[in-house]
Amino acid sequence: MAVEEKRAWIMIVVTVVSYAAYLAVVLGRSGDGPLAQEPYVSALLWTVGAAIVASIALHITVSLLSPEEEKTKDQRDREIHHFGEYIGQSFVVIGGVAGLVLAMAEVDQFWIANAIYLAFVLSALLGSTAKIVAYRLGFQPW
Repeated sequence: MAVEEKRAWIMIVVTVVSYAAYLAVVLGRSGDGPLAQEPYVSALLWTVGAAIVASIALHITVSLLSPEEEKTKDQRDREIHHFGEYIGQSFVVIGGVAGLVLAMAEVDQFWIANAIYLAFVLSALLGSTAKIVAYRLGFQPW
């Protein structure tokens, strides 16, 4: 398995775990009041920060434990990386538009922040999944 494919798997696992932790904390705090009134900023910042640290640590570990021949990137690896990034970025755009629409509708900040955060999560998942599929099933650039 190429190092880049391993990195895509790391991104999927870290993203799912961190977002699940965020949801568990925020939904666990919800009481009788509306969800939008619950504190969420610290949970969002901590889970994003922890995901970044975990991702960096796991990428370094994979890089150190991989044989030298797996570390070299060829043209196919670069094309798969760009392909996955282009696909994943679509959800960043969707999240930005969703945040803009929610702000114009004067929706509570909780919903705007969570829509944008969900878009980043979906972007990472979609981009990484596209990379894994390209590695597993083959990749034919157009």
